[in-house]
Amino acid sequence: MVDHIARVVLDAVDEGRLASPQQGKPQRVQARAVEYAALVGEVALGVDDRYVQPRVVRAFDTDRFFVVCTNLLGGCRGTTGPSSIDPATGRPHGSDFPVITVADMVRCQRAFLDVLGIERLAAVAGGSLGGMQALEWAVRYPDQVDAVVAIASTHALHPQGVAWNAIAREAIMRDPAWQGGHYHGTGRAPDAGMGVARMVGHITYLSAPALTDRFGRRLQSAGDIRYTLDVPEFEVESYLRHQADSFVKRFDANTYLYLSRALTYFDLARQHGGGSLERALAGVSARTLLIAFSSDWLYPPSGSREISDALRTLDKPVEFHIIDAPYGHDCFLLEEARQTPIVRRFLAGPRTETPS
Repeated sequence: MVDHIARVVLDAVDEGRLASPQQGKPQRVQARAVEYAALVGEVALGVDDRYVQPRVVRAFDTDRFFVVCTNLLGGCRGTTGPSSIDPATGRPHGSDFPVITVADMVRCQRAFLDVLGIERLAAVAGGSLGGMQALEWAVRYPDQVDAVVAIASTHALHPQGVAWNAIAREAIMRDPAWQGGHYHGTGRAPDAGMGVARMVGHITYLSAPALTDRFGRRLQSAGDIRYTLDVPEFEVESYLRHQADSFVKRFDANTYLYLSRALTYFDLARQHGGGSLERALAGVSARTLLIAFSSDWLYPPSGSREISDALRTLDKPVEFHIIDAPYGHDCFLLEEARQTPIVRRFLAGPRTETPS
């Protein structure tokens, strides 16, 4: 299985199947001029312009940094994934695609940067799953990363998060149209299960107060309750159905399964420290910025605090900020204005010395 994963990782790079828009001037990206390269993680379609803009309008200044953003290994937007054609069969991989991990995603990114001639990174940044990738970079390639920015992320998904991900995957796999993962080309896809998975996933991104403020118990229709089973009565029900219907048109069900599994497997302590987070982080040399949100119950601040405490115990440079905001995990997508100055100040700080 490891050899299979390695082949998929290398094929994704060698055959040009790792999607990666870049912004900024690719000046001196080779050798010692590392200050011009930054990797931004987990953006499905292109560089996320909430954070990337010339003239330091946003967090990453493309007049200073050469910004690279790769689509995820296992994805369905250009990089090799379960919907990609298996050269050996001429058919989509489907569920024959190997189970992947965050470490595999990072290894794929490292191989891609080798193609670009980028040996070292000024920063690796990301939110949620992107934050996991940033932390994996710091641990796996400690001498190649100057700074890490992990937003609304964690060193290991807590049990409630694992449970919700399991429910979402079950919804897809129990849909008869999933067909064991080989639904491409059959004229049927697990849209019903995928829709339920999307509903579950979307709710985990929100907080109870955010749902109350946005929807309350308002009815979808102007009249009274209609006492039906299959028609959305409340605005929140209609909203979730809309989210489900739109999501299945733009995302692949197998990719959802694989990325969900990668999230749940991620565990720095188990994978790099023999069960100890401090041992896992002992080799980190990058400056680390951690940002969490008070109402995020999916990636609660406690996870970032545990990383911060471990790094401080090891006498590693770390900043930890908790932003008080009511939107749940969605905060990392909605609170751009409050994150950006924190990230900008951090990136303007002293850089790790480049080895001769």
